[in-house]
Amino acid sequence: MKLGIHAYAWCTEWNNSQLGLINRAKDLGMDFIEIPLILLEKYDAVAVKERLEQLEFDAVFSTVLLNDTDITSDDTNIRQKGIDYLKNCVKAVHDTGKTNFSGVIYSQHIRTLDHRPGEKEMTYSANSLREVAIYAKELGVILGLEPVNRYETFLINTAEQALLLKQMIGMDNVKIHLDTYHMNIEEKSFYESTKLVGDDLIHYHLCENDRGIPGTGLVNWDDIFKALSEMNYQGYAALESFVDCTDNMSTWVWRQLAKDGDTLVKEGVSFIRGMMKKYNL
Repeated sequence: MKLGIHAYAWCTEWNNSQLGLINRAKDLGMDFIEIPLILLEKYDAVAVKERLEQLEFDAVFSTVLLNDTDITSDDTNIRQKGIDYLKNCVKAVHDTGKTNFSGVIYSQHIRTLDHRPGEKEMTYSANSLREVAIYAKELGVILGLEPVNRYETFLINTAEQALLLKQMIGMDNVKIHLDTYHMNIEEKSFYESTKLVGDDLIHYHLCENDRGIPGTGLVNWDDIFKALSEMNYQGYAALESFVDCTDNMSTWVWRQLAKDGDTLVKEGVSFIRGMMKKYNL
């Protein structure tokens, strides 16, 4: 299993002034860094690719859709803007020489409805993502659907729902990205939901129930690592813990969850490495 860290452990947005975080992640013993593409206009694929190549380091990418890029909107112009944005993200990943792009890419992050979502919303999402996935496949990029909790999306809250959307999209380069913070709210079992995804798992966010330091809260880490071990999971897994609010995405960090980013990473990595050793990952 490849262990990494989300850049939001240290910063509130990604731009070229954050390139040193790639060095910091490697110095801390990470296998990769996860770079957010929410502010895509500030992302410099050439600069990131050069730094990654210099360090012989790896990266994955993620984002969320916002109200003007919501591919479940009834407005066809907004849906098209969402498709175009996701395609541009895919192009940025490809231009960086990497392959994994995931997140809340199936509906607006933080949108509520006055009814339960149905076939219409799922169909809008599936049709839009199919177009993106066809484009991504041409560039060798894999899409990952990340289920998140009910307070952050109305559409995909569980592994089972993510697999249903994947089936509707019908493309083999669409996979699943799990996150323990959200699973702690929505799933009945960390073990069963992880095993359900199986070979479709491409990324795993290792988060504590409060998004603080892994191993200090309520998440059942033994169930998670037992499942990953039985699957012989060799893909990406990142600490996605936050120490700050951001201007571009809600993190809801209203109190200090760790002394600072380095403390969060060092203590979290120490715990996760211990679990990996325990379960031979």
